[in-house]
Amino acid sequence: MAHVAAWKKDLVNELAQEMVSSPVVAVVDVHGIGGQQIQSMRAGLRGHAKLKMTKNNLILLAIEKAAESKPEIAGLTEAVYGQCAVVSTDINPFKLFAKLESTKTPAAAKPGEIAPFDIVVPKGPTPFGPGPIIGDLQKLGLPAAIDGGKIVVKKDTTLVKEGEPVPANVAAMLPKLEILPMIVGMDLRACYEDGVIYKKDVLDIPENYYRDMFATAAFNARALGVAIAFPAKETIVPLLQKAFREALGLSISAAIPTKENIEMLLAKADAQMLAVASASGYTNDAIAARLSNAAAAAPVAAAEAPAAAAEPEEEEEEVSEEEAAAGLSALFG
Repeated sequence: MAHVAAWKKDLVNELAQEMVSSPVVAVVDVHGIGGQQIQSMRAGLRGHAKLKMTKNNLILLAIEKAAESKPEIAGLTEAVYGQCAVVSTDINPFKLFAKLESTKTPAAAKPGEIAPFDIVVPKGPTPFGPGPIIGDLQKLGLPAAIDGGKIVVKKDTTLVKEGEPVPANVAAMLPKLEILPMIVGMDLRACYEDGVIYKKDVLDIPENYYRDMFATAAFNARALGVAIAFPAKETIVPLLQKAFREALGLSISAAIPTKENIEMLLAKADAQMLAVASASGYTNDAIAARLSNAAAAAPVAAAEAPAAAAEPEEEEEEVSEEEAAAGLSALFG
């Protein structure tokens, strides 16, 4: 820096000091952002971040100087090209990326700018009443006509394909059609924190992505632990509940009476008895009356079945560890 002017040295030293003292340093793209918008964005970051704009060669010199204290910060040099600026902040990279994304706003396309996507004029009415402007619209290739006192576009029409430059006449007409195809705002290219360089593709994730991912992993791990009967603090209660249900089912299948299943066993035996009586034609008055009542109730139950199915099922009553343990003890001695 021996041949660098004094003011440039001071600027480089100031910028390098900001990079060293700040936990997070980012290089952002400011292409196409007007001076007034830059000031507004700078005000939005005030209190948590500082935005510095200068020539790229001075930014590179500042990064080189800061790398004497933070070697890994040199990775930011790859992001210094075109129109860029440096943000020094205490906001973590993911929150900083989200904050910068929130500053982006739709803007009109300038002649020669590259279309970020297909620019389409949708079918339907335009803001214009009948007049000479219909000729201008038709010159752009729009199927425009007058309908109901308005100029309307007869079908969806693509004026500029994605990746193509916007012609001057199209750029002049789009704002009149209330079409703002460009997105203007600070675009984070790369960010440094704790010796790591984060690129945009890493930071550009949905909100709560990692939280939801960890929650899903924890749920799946718990389900696997229950499935393979792996005892842990998180699985012991559902494992005991599962064991209780399975033991209860086994005891009923094997007709082993306990205080937990005796009513179910008696109900099962009673149902089996009625089935045998029905099949054998047993004529006991009490049993015949019960069979008659059951036959009469069957159509009513069938008619009420859809309504019953629509009702939400009651949540299964939680079984405490003590109850589950007591049940297992009773079933198996």
